[in-house]
Amino acid sequence: MSSSRIHVRQVTDPSDPALAAFGQIQDRSYYDPESLIPPAAFPHMLRRQGGERQNRIVVAENAQGQVVGGSIYHLLPQAAFSSFVAVAPEARGQGVGRALHAARLADVRGAGLAGLFADSVFAGRQTAQAQAAEERVGPGAVARRRALHALGYRTVDVPYWQPVGGPDGGPIKDLDLLFHPLEPAEVVPAALVAGTMQSYWEGWLGAVRAQHEAQALADRGGTDEFRLLPATETPGYWRS
Repeated sequence: MSSSRIHVRQVTDPSDPALAAFGQIQDRSYYDPESLIPPAAFPHMLRRQGGERQNRIVVAENAQGQVVGGSIYHLLPQAAFSSFVAVAPEARGQGVGRALHAARLADVRGAGLAGLFADSVFAGRQTAQAQAAEERVGPGAVARRRALHALGYRTVDVPYWQPVGGPDGGPIKDLDLLFHPLEPAEVVPAALVAGTMQSYWEGWLGAVRAQHEAQALADRGGTDEFRLLPATETPGYWRS
């Protein structure tokens, strides 16, 4: 995808210097880069293709050919999942994030998938320390959720958490699951949510644990369909 100022392309060559440039932007644009996929792993992700999971890395370049943003996402059997989007601080407000998102959606649609999932911190469950750290490097969680809503994401009304990575290796519970359906929708099937998360988690939890966590997620929802709420909101579970 391209515009008069921004060009988005998929990186397929593990030796492409754009990967290192994107890695530097990732490190500069997020308050806790150690919690993200390390840039050293980017080439390995591109080499590890095939099967039910296709790893994608796209970069946005300006008119001078400089990398000003990028995204990592994964095409899974039923839907896609976005691991990260980063825009260089000096390029914010220039439509980079919107161009990246449009390119990803076109790829998801071309693959015949239902939409694009992501998870995002909800400010109301962040610690004060995390909020302060995040605001030092860029927009905080509140502004991010507004931007995600404007792009078309909606909050999936189910209590969601990452199974590992939190205190003492336990779950991370300041995140909500978001979904951008390719067609207008007010609900998302629980089977689509659970199936996508199982496929996404399997790469780092293993098949057995991923299946267990995905089933637990569906069980917490307690219904066959989950409502899609404004992306600025958190699921009802956290408000009750």
